[in-house]
Amino acid sequence: MKTECNSRQLEFQEIGKHRVVADFEGGTITSDAGALLLQEADRTGGVLKRFAACFTDHRKPGQIEHSVEQLVAQRVIGLCLGYEDLNDHDFLRKDPLLAVVCGQQDVEGRRRRRSRDCGAALAGKSTLNRLELAARDGGAAHRYRKIVAHPYRIEELLIDLFLEQYSEPPEEIVVDLDGTDDPLHGNQEGRFFHGYYDCWCYLPLYIFCGPHLVHAQLRRSSCDPIEGVIPALAMIYGKVASRWPETRMLIRGDGGFCRVELMSFCEGRGIDYVFGLPKNSVLLNMLAPVMKASKADYVAGGPAVRRYADLEYRTTRSWNKSRRVVGKAEYSGEGENPRFVVTSLSVAQADAQNVYEQRYCPRGDMENRIKEQQLYLFADRTSTALFDANQLRLWFSSIAYVLLNLLRSVGCVGTEFAVAQCHTLRLRLLKIGALVKVSVRRVVIHMASGYPYQSLFRTVCVNLRAAAP
Repeated sequence: MKTECNSRQLEFQEIGKHRVVADFEGGTITSDAGALLLQEADRTGGVLKRFAACFTDHRKPGQIEHSVEQLVAQRVIGLCLGYEDLNDHDFLRKDPLLAVVCGQQDVEGRRRRRSRDCGAALAGKSTLNRLELAARDGGAAHRYRKIVAHPYRIEELLIDLFLEQYSEPPEEIVVDLDGTDDPLHGNQEGRFFHGYYDCWCYLPLYIFCGPHLVHAQLRRSSCDPIEGVIPALAMIYGKVASRWPETRMLIRGDGGFCRVELMSFCEGRGIDYVFGLPKNSVLLNMLAPVMKASKADYVAGGPAVRRYADLEYRTTRSWNKSRRVVGKAEYSGEGENPRFVVTSLSVAQADAQNVYEQRYCPRGDMENRIKEQQLYLFADRTSTALFDANQLRLWFSSIAYVLLNLLRSVGCVGTEFAVAQCHTLRLRLLKIGALVKVSVRRVVIHMASGYPYQSLFRTVCVNLRAAAP
């Protein structure tokens, strides 16, 4: 008698006399058991609860199945785990481990009001989509947008979470500014064509301090490069000065941020700055004698030669006074490579070489942080039609970054992953297969015995628990 073929099984290459078949009927098995570490990381700063407090919920309490905190946790943790689309949550809502991490007590979804939702403990894509649309004006009178986001609270929260990373006031903090392109492939609200990036895009502004995200703002690409910078820095400076009155601030940015209004803002508050300065004929003439000396050393048989010069410079119209400019006169096989930065640092604080190499150049590391945001936490997934909803998506990715950074800076301290990027943390610590068993009193997660980083996982868990309040 012929064996009845199961169309749901997949046939693979045989191993000796053994057939190899597979299906998706393993039961309550998760591929994201490491999300338990995200739950522990969240406990160290109460990130998700405080983020949820930045929303006002106008829904009728008796009809709520998923609180704002659970919705926010589901969306943010989903991004941490690598699930960028809301469509993914129509399957993830059935994962009991994700329900545990999001604080849903009915982890198997047995007590859902509608029978069609039974077995799915978490919210589906439609409910999460309404959360994202909360960035628009809504309220109790609106039919769908009854959850309202408060942008100012979210911006303050990011600054507070950054300040809390320090156990004692630092002597100095270095704040990096940068804008980047966020390409668009639809007719999103506020899109414009940017000639430099040669595409339709947004132009988000990021502010980091080392690995810590301090500010994330979505902007139209038609905006001035410093749009939103001064209000953001004013908010950051106000909180830093009130909490750490003795701490010095240094602001860094490329040539797009070299504006007299921004420099005057910093000078008026005692904030130091180092900004790239676009070269022009006047600056090149001022640097010419030093460049000539660099060329002579190179022609004499030396390797690439760098010399630095202190210059006093003022534009004809835009600048209100003269400022210190550091010029780099580099000569190599490719010819001259002059570069300039303008700074408020005095010669006594830092000589010309120190200003350029130690104070300005390290800002390049910020590019890695932006890459983590956009490539690995999907901050560029701004495909919603509405601008405010896309801003909220950027904030979801920002909170996901903050959560993973807590996992890295607190949980992985003293390990090889203390400086790992977000996608490495995801692959090594979060993507773990596990069998989930739910009983009346316990939820037991049996993680894969072949998981190769068991010792690291235990260390990270211990570190996070020790740091929790």
